[in-house]
Amino acid sequence: MDDSSPVFYFMGVPSLPEALFLFVLIFLFIYLLMLVGNTMILAAVVAEPSLHKPMYFFLINLSARDIHSTTSTVPKMLSLFLLGDHTLTFPACFLQMYLFHSFSCSEAFILVVMAYDRYVAICRPLHYPVLMTPQTNAALAASAWLTALLLPIPAVVQTSHMAFDSTAHIYNCFCDHLAVVQASCSDPTPQTLMGFCIAMVVSFLPLLLVLLSYARILASVLRISSREGRSKAFSTCSSHLLVVGTYYSSIAIAYVAYRADLSPDFHIMGNVVFSILTPVLNPLIYTLRNKDVKAAITKMACPQSPGHSGSLDP
Repeated sequence: MDDSSPVFYFMGVPSLPEALFLFVLIFLFIYLLMLVGNTMILAAVVAEPSLHKPMYFFLINLSARDIHSTTSTVPKMLSLFLLGDHTLTFPACFLQMYLFHSFSCSEAFILVVMAYDRYVAICRPLHYPVLMTPQTNAALAASAWLTALLLPIPAVVQTSHMAFDSTAHIYNCFCDHLAVVQASCSDPTPQTLMGFCIAMVVSFLPLLLVLLSYARILASVLRISSREGRSKAFSTCSSHLLVVGTYYSSIAIAYVAYRADLSPDFHIMGNVVFSILTPVLNPLIYTLRNKDVKAAITKMACPQSPGHSGSLDP
């Protein structure tokens, strides 16, 4: 690396030292819980033949995304809190920025694909085996990943060409795009606008597609005559709806933390919440709400346990 390359210095959470030990313990526990939960879902879906269905194929994509997203930021945050390791090199910072934003984008697109899967299952059940073939599922998942990997590139590349002091102070715990832009000596306006536009595309377009899918699902379910049939149809979407709600709630928290007239601590913690909230809640939602996933994990952990019963989500 060029000796003239700047070094990025993370300010962390300024008021944190008062409760540092407790915070680190909680943060470490949440990270380990996320790793264990998502790894168990991955292993259970792969090992259990009854889960070899499109919905669970997309679920393991979501679990893989959760593991990669948090691992791109949390180990460095723990190093910052535990060891006082405040610095990151120029290439490492921009690699972290790219990975974090790519994986953040990928969740939005995977949730759209999962919504489409639920739409086909409920609105076009007779065509489900034809429309949701393994080849189609792989193409949908690959499209979600590829789009997410490509979208952040322009913002990351252009930000890397901005001017920085030899030691650039970042008011965050990791290399978030906006925090790095604000640490630059250059005019932040163009990059802030680009980042905002990309965030709008990644947030609102997928949300619109998810809402469109559920509008069609709702219209289809309301045409079911029996109350039991409507309840069963709605229950197939419950886990996915909870995950969607969690994801967009975390975005709202991060947005309000940035825009509200609050102290820097709240801005930073809003970003930290966004980075770890959905990855830790997703496996909890799917294991608590889905009997098949819960039974597969139980069977894997305790091989002598009896077979599982029907699922809440087919």
